[in-house]
Amino acid sequence: MDKNLLISQAIKNTIETKNKILESKEIFSSIERVVDEMTIAFKAGNKVLFCGNGGSAADAQHLAAELSGKFYLDREPLPAEALHVNTSYLTAAANDYSFNEVFARLIKGMGKEGDVLVGISTSGNSANVIRAIEEAKKKGMRTVGFTGEGGGKMKEICDYLINVPTTDAPRIQEAHILVGHIICEIVEKNIFSS
Repeated sequence: MDKNLLISQAIKNTIETKNKILESKEIFSSIERVVDEMTIAFKAGNKVLFCGNGGSAADAQHLAAELSGKFYLDREPLPAEALHVNTSYLTAAANDYSFNEVFARLIKGMGKEGDVLVGISTSGNSANVIRAIEEAKKKGMRTVGFTGEGGGKMKEICDYLINVPTTDAPRIQEAHILVGHIICEIVEKNIFSS
């Protein structure tokens, strides 16, 4: 096994994926629309919620922290949260109902019209993320999907879809953070830059 070859191939693959994003007018348009929706939501006193599993849960928590903490600007916090961070709730709801319902129940309890839900799933087929999106739509929330190439089942149910043009899960997750950071940066500037 040539470790240098593996390292260089991984770097080349991530660059290739990001170049495909750079060339995608559809992804640029989706990013712009998501920025607009989040800006409108925050200015109206609404919140942005995130959900995902595994690495996508880590990405959800990361992006929520960029909004609720700060990105570049020293400013007031924005109401953003990842739905998996309360482990007592998560384990109780999974035990008492089903793991497929853990995010949907939180949307039922805390989501409201005008809020935004960002569901993150590399396949676009995570059952609990799909259920959360379904509940968010019932509440009148705007729904955003971060997925991989095909978009999976989320492609048909999200208001906005950012489907990274690859099927390689690590490259998808790297691109989700890139796109999420771009969104956080522009939303922050929209709200707090004079």
